[in-house]
Parts: sequence; structure tokens; C-alpha cells
Amino acid sequence: MSDVDAPPEIDRVADAPHPRSAARLFGQAAAEAAFLESWASGKLPHAWLLRGPRGVGKATLAYRIARALLADPAPRETLDLDPAHPVARRVAAGSEPGLYVLRRPWDAKKKRHATVITAEAARAMERDFFRLTAADGGWRVAVVDAADDLNAESANALLKVIEEPPPQALILLVAHAAAAVLPTIRSRCRTLTLGPLAEPDFARALETAGAPAAEPAGLAALSGAAPGEALRLLADDGPALYADLVALAATAPGLDRRALMRLADGLGGRAGATRFDLALRLTATLLQRLARAAALGPQPEAAPGEAAATLRLAPDAAAARRWAEAAARVEDAAARARAVNLDPAQTILDIWLEIDATAAAAR
Repeated sequence: MSDVDAPPEIDRVADAPHPRSAARLFGQAAAEAAFLESWASGKLPHAWLLRGPRGVGKATLAYRIARALLADPAPRETLDLDPAHPVARRVAAGSEPGLYVLRRPWDAKKKRHATVITAEAARAMERDFFRLTAADGGWRVAVVDAADDLNAESANALLKVIEEPPPQALILLVAHAAAAVLPTIRSRCRTLTLGPLAEPDFARALETAGAPAAEPAGLAALSGAAPGEALRLLADDGPALYADLVALAATAPGLDRRALMRLADGLGGRAGATRFDLALRLTATLLQRLARAAALGPQPEAAPGEAAATLRLAPDAAAARRWAEAAARVEDAAARARAVNLDPAQTILDIWLEIDATAAAAR
């Protein structure tokens, strides 16, 4: 299959480097050190849960671990590996025989990825990878990206491998919401927790990925200081859309109906599908930020005018509760809209009219 015919990679962000190609990981030294300490102990657990918000570097860490272990099974002081090393080159190219990546499969007929990691995909990993003997007698590493995408059947198929691992097998589960992972899987994994990055590390991570941020503080606030999420936002012009949402919220109660209609009208058709999903996510983010500001006090602005709008819309703890409840309702409405293909424009109109009512109640 040529590169032109190859399906898109679900875990790739636009033109940014894929996590398997990243030579460096910023801001997660504690997680790396914990893995290296376990490796040096000679009692390396065979299953690891890498948990934390989306985009903070969990997949990058998983591939760093895989490269280091496949290049040399002897414990080492760092996970760094020369990009020119044969293993590093094969991992970057997706051709390393000792590495298996389990993720949502591509549906060639529907021209889209499956909504979950299917049971068949999980069984194929066990059948086609872990049952085979490694050609060089070395390690085999599987990266599950993401464990959040497992359904009940595929989770149980993976659990079977975790409970009865073959020799010299390592399973690395990337989890954006670890609480949703099957408890019996969580209990059998060693956990590494990765958190948001400090601003200098966040800025360096973006610069290394080829996307220096003109306003790193604002982008960090909007993305939760997660470089991967920031890259997604930049690829979809998310900061500009968030600024439009903040400007719209600033007119509440008594929304600017023209601005609302312009927003809604830009979300229809196939070309608007990505923007519709982004608008739903950023609307929920805006409400969550209003709730946090009302409860905890001022936050760094993620868009011009956000501080002034927040001061007016989220003045006290009672407003914090209202906005948190509104954010939850928006997330529920977004899930329904995606599940049954509701009209994007009408969905956005309904959501923002409810936001307007909440703003009136919060005054």
C-alpha cells in the first residue's frame, strides 16, 4: 500500500511529528525516573498504565520505553536513544517487529476509524504477536493507545494477555481517563501518572514539534498545559474559535444573536464536522473555566477579554455550581449529538440559549 492509499493515523496530529518519532519528552522526568528505577531493580512489571490528561506525553513516553527496551534489554540510566539507531529508525517508520500498537482499527468500507478498539483487534494482537516467538529471543512490547477506547469484549481479551503474559513481554496502556479502564486491568498494572507541563517545558515541547506559540500562556491555559492538545487546537484554529466563543459569552445574558447565528451557520456540512466537534469541546471548556474561576479565583486568560467576562459571569461560589452543571449538560448534549447525528447548527443554538439562561441566573 502506498503512503497515499494508507489510512490516516488516528493518533497523529496534522503535520506534527508522531509520538513514536519524538526524540525528547518534556516535563515528565518523574515518570521516566520511576520506570528506570523499576527496570534497574530487575523486577520490571509486565503491564504499565500511563495515565494523565490527553496530550501531556503519555504516548511519547510509551514509545521511548519501547525503543530503549528493544534496543538493549540491559537496564540503563536514560530512555534516550540515538535517532540513528536501527531500532529508533524502525519504530519511527512503524516497521519494528518487536513492537505492536493496538488502537482503533480503520474501516476501509466506511473510510473511517472504528469507534472502539474491537475485540477482534485485541485478539489479533494476542494471536499474531504475543503467541509468536520473538525472532531474536528478545523483548516484545505492545502499546495500547488508548485504553479508553476498549469496549467490554476487547478489554477482557486484553485482560487475558495481562493475566497470562508470555515471557519478556511488556504492555504499555495509554489512558486519558484511567477511571474508565476496567478495574481488573488497572489492578494488574503498575501506574505512571503524567501531569500538565510547566510553562517553560510546554513552550519547548511546542517549539520542538515545529509549532512555537505566539502566546504560550494563553495556549497553555486553553489546552491544560498539554502540548499534544495544544497542537490539535493549533491545527484546527482552535484559539481563534475559542476567542469567538469568549466574545459571544461576553454578551450574555442577552446573547448577540447575529454572532450566534454566524457561529452556527459555519458548522454545517462535511467540512464543518471537525469544527462542530471542536466548538462543542471548547464550549464545555469555557464553562468549566468559568466554574473554576468562580470557585478558585482568577486564572490566566486563554483569550482576550476572558478575564472581564469571567468577572461578570462567575462572581461567586453559587455561580461556580451553575456553570459546572451547565458544562456537564453541554458534554451530555455533545455526546447525544455525535451519537445520533443531530443537526450541528441547531445543537449549537440550543446549547448557547441554555448558556444564556444560565448567565441570567448567575447574575
